[in-house]
Amino acid sequence: MSSTERFGSFAQKLLGICILAAAALAAGCATTGSAQTRDAEQARVAANLANFDDLDFNVFTGQKWVEFHRSHSNDVTVHWPDGHSTKGFDKHIEDLKAMFVWAPDTRIKEHPIKVGQGEWTAVVGIMEGTFTQPMPIGEGKTIAPTGKAFKIRMATFCHWTSQGVMDEEYLFWDNQEFMKQLGLGK
Repeated sequence: MSSTERFGSFAQKLLGICILAAAALAAGCATTGSAQTRDAEQARVAANLANFDDLDFNVFTGQKWVEFHRSHSNDVTVHWPDGHSTKGFDKHIEDLKAMFVWAPDTRIKEHPIKVGQGEWTAVVGIMEGTFTQPMPIGEGKTIAPTGKAFKIRMATFCHWTSQGVMDEEYLFWDNQEFMKQLGLGK
């Protein structure tokens, strides 16, 4: 075999190795890109869940309404367990404040289940309190306090914006069980 033929054979092998190396590098970059995307999504979900923990454990429980903007957009839509929906930051705070009128010790201290994917999170929490004050029911009427404690399991599904605040929130709990625990239902 002449030196020209040997060089041609060597060049072909080298070219083959370079093509394989480039393909492997491209595949590695694609995998790295996918891993980076997955890592970014996991970091976003973790940040949203941490924000939600702070919302329930600190802001809601402590009635720190001025801090509510850290987790809710100004035009947040909230879907309540009784089927009604509200629109807007101020209306949501007004509805939450109303719970503390008749149960001033209302609190959420645990989230035993927390999951998320992409722009969505779902959290199971335990809401507790005691019905110790008159419950306003409209037209100046109230329901007398029963002194009964409540402890209900609830779930919240949230859609998060790229700014890290909720623009939609779905609240779920068993209203019949809630009323039973308050001494108002059977």
